[in-house]
Amino acid sequence: MAVSVSLINMKGGVGKTTVASQLAHAADQDGLKVLAVDLDPQSNLSHSIMGAKEYVRHLRDNLPTIVQIFEDFIPPSRESGAPTPIDLNEIVLRGVGYGRKSRLDLIPSRLELSRTLKNPTSKERRLAKGLARISGSYDLILIDCAPTESILTDAAYFASRYVIVPVKPEFMATIGLPLLARSLREFSVENEDHEIDIAGLVINDQSEYSSGNEKYRAIKEVQNMAQQYEWRIFQHRLSYSRTFARAAREGLPFSRTPNAQPDRVQTLNNLKSEIFEALGLGE
Repeated sequence: MAVSVSLINMKGGVGKTTVASQLAHAADQDGLKVLAVDLDPQSNLSHSIMGAKEYVRHLRDNLPTIVQIFEDFIPPSRESGAPTPIDLNEIVLRGVGYGRKSRLDLIPSRLELSRTLKNPTSKERRLAKGLARISGSYDLILIDCAPTESILTDAAYFASRYVIVPVKPEFMATIGLPLLARSLREFSVENEDHEIDIAGLVINDQSEYSSGNEKYRAIKEVQNMAQQYEWRIFQHRLSYSRTFARAAREGLPFSRTPNAQPDRVQTLNNLKSEIFEALGLGE
């Protein structure tokens, strides 16, 4: 059975999508069967894995996305003529990673997912129910989440065993952590039979603007808060590199992106190994 992990922080701009996409690619390169789930209406994970051109083509052809899982039907089209029941096989994109032998699949998102928030009644378990039907086909499920608490957050919790929290070492780095702690605590109280834990915090040092005293002060604040909540901080960090942006734009693993610095590739590989060990995936 798959290990299901959500990447969440109640603060935006911390690199959730970068961590999610690169972990997905790394697992794929390791020969694991991976499903990436884009649970953010901004659809950054879909862009990062598919590449911008392919994602735009997907939208232009009006192909199904995660929206259909929450709405529980596929709307009429020229082919169907009427609404049809969802079939996850029509929503999951197969082998979208690097190379012909890719085992990385994707459930893409689109902006219309935000409409789910207008009528959230009884939708919070639909993602978990959908993934339960196909989780046996995967080793790892990675869910990239929006940075605000909503029904989509609950949907991620219901679908996950673990949470990974990316954090940037900059001003107000810890602002989202108490909100996340409270959110998880409330979810656990209401769902005592559901085991969900913080696997760890990833310090995402991907900003040329966070440096010097401000950076180290922010890291210290994150360390203090992690200690307070008894959360692990992964030892290895994502290092700043402009190549991550190019990797996302072209839908590539960082290691396969032109001009990727070898030391940054090694750091990412070390972080991947540390996270996979924490998730019980091992080598």
